[in-house]
Amino acid sequence: MNPENGYISLIVNTSSGSSSEKHIVTQFIEYLESRKFQLQVNQTKSLSHARALATESAVKFNCAMVIVAGGDGTIREVVHGLEGSDKPLMLIPCGTENLLANELGYKKNSLKHIIQIFESDIRRPLDLCKANDTFFTSVGGAGFDGDIVQLVSDRRRGNITHLFYFFPILKTFLSYKFPSITVEVDDKVIFSGRGIVIFGNISRYALGLPILKVADYGDGLLDICIYKCSNQLPLVYHSLLTVFKSHRRSKGVIYRQGKKIKIYSDSFIRTELDGDPGPLLPLEISIIPHAVKVLVPPKGKPVGMRRRVFRVFE
Repeated sequence: MNPENGYISLIVNTSSGSSSEKHIVTQFIEYLESRKFQLQVNQTKSLSHARALATESAVKFNCAMVIVAGGDGTIREVVHGLEGSDKPLMLIPCGTENLLANELGYKKNSLKHIIQIFESDIRRPLDLCKANDTFFTSVGGAGFDGDIVQLVSDRRRGNITHLFYFFPILKTFLSYKFPSITVEVDDKVIFSGRGIVIFGNISRYALGLPILKVADYGDGLLDICIYKCSNQLPLVYHSLLTVFKSHRRSKGVIYRQGKKIKIYSDSFIRTELDGDPGPLLPLEISIIPHAVKVLVPPKGKPVGMRRRVFRVFE
């Protein structure tokens, strides 16, 4: 990246991240200024504002790059705003889970690591997913996960930690009724019964769980994993298999890839997208291949469970 190529649009969600993460953003701005890069720094007022700022940057001929500092929600909206643009996107992860950043291989949020990614300038295509009229970059769920995320959203006030999820997970686990659900992939019914559905574009979910183990964020395909379960006991069993990366071989699990997914039910079932409440069923999910180009670390690969669990206690 050369300062003569144009200015850098920096979109910052100041309500995301710890004080140390915010300090890294400030330090990185100072680094860019010391290298004579022209910056346009904007603080987001809402998720829709983040998308609007990205859309504005996408059409500016003298904007050379967009950098977003925020959590998965802010990053999702910026990707949506940049869809179809030739502007490369770089992330400074400042959220609780940082699903997409972890998938891209952002191993730690340090100034040295961020500078290395910027200077290496390695770009990979990133697909964008759409569920009804809502866009997402990483992962979604129907049923169990949707209830957890709704409880988190109802209780949330500002920035949160992983421990904030403990009560919603426990409450949902004890009370969930496992209603029947039907799933189609590329216009073919692959499941109809009681279970939990996870779908998306990345291989690892919260805390690095490899639920969508073979997913590739740039292959133009959606991955979907269905855990057949009618009560809590099979759910525990499936969870253990997932931790040990052997769930796809289980007869109680259906795993598919495709370009279109439909999920519907006669019951009231909540959904979640990238850790935020999603639309109610029915869902029609599609994918936009190579929506943007995103900067990745040298030799970057998804961050595993062990490292991500350790981060919870850092």
